[in-house]
Amino acid sequence: MAIAPEPSLGLALHTTTPQLGLSLRHLTTGEQRTALWDLGRDLSAQLHCYLQEFIQPHAWQDIAFLGVAKGPGGFTGTRLGVVTARTLAQQLNIPLYGISTLAAIAFQGRENRLDQTVAVALPARRGAVFGAIYQITATGAIALVPDQLFTPTAWADCQSNFPDLQVLDPPEAIGETVTEVLSLAQSQWQGEPQGPWGAVVPFYGQHPVYQ
Repeated sequence: MAIAPEPSLGLALHTTTPQLGLSLRHLTTGEQRTALWDLGRDLSAQLHCYLQEFIQPHAWQDIAFLGVAKGPGGFTGTRLGVVTARTLAQQLNIPLYGISTLAAIAFQGRENRLDQTVAVALPARRGAVFGAIYQITATGAIALVPDQLFTPTAWADCQSNFPDLQVLDPPEAIGETVTEVLSLAQSQWQGEPQGPWGAVVPFYGQHPVYQ
């Protein structure tokens, strides 16, 4: 009887904006393929078709783990990506890792900011911001101040506590950080291979942090 080959691919999804970002990496060779589509309101209707086409010529059984951007981001897109990833992980019985949108941004270009402390923020409603502060390593983004919703004043005060802080501007196409979502998910998979899908939930933010 032939022995089925071990799953050899990592797959990541990014849907926290109207863009769909997908990234697939061979875990042995490091070969990677990434694509980004600006789907707008068609994201929910088109996601599964794009996913099915993107993984070709591979099969779903070739996927060893999944990573998904869990927010902050748009409510509908973030929920769609997380629910889709949870469903796939459950059906395939593979690990799933939820990665912060802010952590993925912070991890982008990590070669130039190893061991640095960086601040990342995205606009939220009513003038608030989603913010976080990370320490960048070769394999991850360590949250010194975890993702949360700040008023502008509270966010400025938070940053003032870190004298050597590097403030990052988010990329114009946030979906392109799906590559970093995959890298961060792979780091977690290597350290925690279980990755229960039930533990991954969307991050929508709560009430702003006030002084």
